[in-house]
Amino acid sequence: MGEARDYQRLEFLGDRVLGLAIAEWLHELSDAAEGKLSQRLNALVSRETCADVARSLALVPHIRLGKQARSDGAGQSDNVLGDVMEALIGALFVERGFEAAKEFVRRAWGPAMAGGAGQRKHPKAALQEWAAGNRRKPPVYTLISREGPDHAAVFTVAVEVPGVGTAEATGSSKQEAERGAAAAFMTQYG
Repeated sequence: MGEARDYQRLEFLGDRVLGLAIAEWLHELSDAAEGKLSQRLNALVSRETCADVARSLALVPHIRLGKQARSDGAGQSDNVLGDVMEALIGALFVERGFEAAKEFVRRAWGPAMAGGAGQRKHPKAALQEWAAGNRRKPPVYTLISREGPDHAAVFTVAVEVPGVGTAEATGSSKQEAERGAAAAFMTQYG
């Protein structure tokens, strides 16, 4: 009898292959300092970017989901799509090697790379710097709610800069909601 199989080991491997492929690509394209390269790398390998690439490749119809997961909207979840994208890269690496995986990443991530993903400062870093530059206390993030099943969770986070104001945002991860709240705060008060 066969052992139950899932994609988590391939996801683990694909995450590392993706990181190396993107890091090598950034190193080739830019003579920017390590901090700028890291900023771009983090944006390009983020869960949201992986999910966007999965959507652009029309992977959703090819994902095997249980009835409950389908009805809960797991096929549109950034977490699920990001994990599947990393697993796909891991499988490509196992079957065809690093060169094939790297070429796939360069084709699939081309629009994100050309679009300048990660060239702007992360919203949380921008808010932190804004608060310090305006002699304000640091921003405080508060989880307002977490709803839905694990594979399709929705988080709502508020950020406050004492004495200035607050902003809220939702996302499929706590980090995404925090990023959205920081961006909303900067739009409203920055």
